[in-house]
Amino acid sequence: MQEQTMWALTKKKPEAGLWMERVPIPEVGPNDVKIKIHKTAICGTDVHIYQWNDWARHTIPVGLTAGHEYVGEIVEVGSGVDGHNVGDLVSGEGHITCGKCRNCLEGHKENCRDAKGVGVNRNGAFAEYLVIPSSNVWSCRPNIPEELYAIFDPFGNATHTARSFDVLGEDVLISGAGPIGIMAAAIAKFSGARHVVVTDMNEYRLELARKLGATRTINLNEEKLDQVMKSIGMTEGFDVGMEMSGSPKALHDMIHNMKHGGKIALLGLQGRETAVDLETVIFNGLTLKGIYGRKVWDTWYTMTTMIEAGLDISPIITHHFDIRDYEKGFEAMISGQSGKVILDWSHINESES
Repeated sequence: MQEQTMWALTKKKPEAGLWMERVPIPEVGPNDVKIKIHKTAICGTDVHIYQWNDWARHTIPVGLTAGHEYVGEIVEVGSGVDGHNVGDLVSGEGHITCGKCRNCLEGHKENCRDAKGVGVNRNGAFAEYLVIPSSNVWSCRPNIPEELYAIFDPFGNATHTARSFDVLGEDVLISGAGPIGIMAAAIAKFSGARHVVVTDMNEYRLELARKLGATRTINLNEEKLDQVMKSIGMTEGFDVGMEMSGSPKALHDMIHNMKHGGKIALLGLQGRETAVDLETVIFNGLTLKGIYGRKVWDTWYTMTTMIEAGLDISPIITHHFDIRDYEKGFEAMISGQSGKVILDWSHINESES
């Protein structure tokens, strides 16, 4: 019997790029579902894989199918699956957890010690079909646009970070105007923050942050944080900080512009060499909290209900490409002149004709 194949974007060679090639269609286990991919989005992690940077070279096996931000339709369910049916529109949690460690058993799957990433540690969603455990499937609601579900993964990062501390009536500092930082600004404002200040050096993305709810943006090439704080009437520092950039300088500046007793959520990945001024952290009574992934399923529920309550994150999607033009999508992401980039898989097989 001839093996069935599908189109997928793979790391075919240990060098820059991704390659569209035919690979075997994944098999469905008793507790799995098979999803026909409708749309995917490009993540910063996918860009690292595409560019083949140092992290990717030490993490990604050659031959891997990339991608973990997606929406699609269930086309097959395993014999043991209950609650999901063929024809359902779904997205999914990208961290496949072990279900056995202490955190999983306590309901804190986001802290699973043995989590495996879709599109990082196992084949991902840049393909015609994806197979994942049914326990990782999130059912989509018809009143939410399909393409928004394609970015629920990064929206979840933003939600997990922005909801780590109470922001009602507070002054919030967000360092890093990438798509996740921008969505965090939208969430903070929607959640009742007074000032939401976003810092970066990319004017395109600072403009996006303003569109999505930032009350003040700072281009660090042109303005200084302390001067802006004075201009908006702040005297004691920010109540809540969200470090999204991974920049050691941004973290240093944030720590030194918090009020005493301020709280900082850390999502941006800092290098091992980053120095932290612990003296200031201790004497100023600051709280630093590391954020990884999304809470399962708390974050997903909050994302859904915020959109239903009127939060509009749609402007963060700035580019749409047919999957056959995926290289243009990566170029848009790498340029920094984009928000989220959506890749449409509906015409993939027309390339064969």
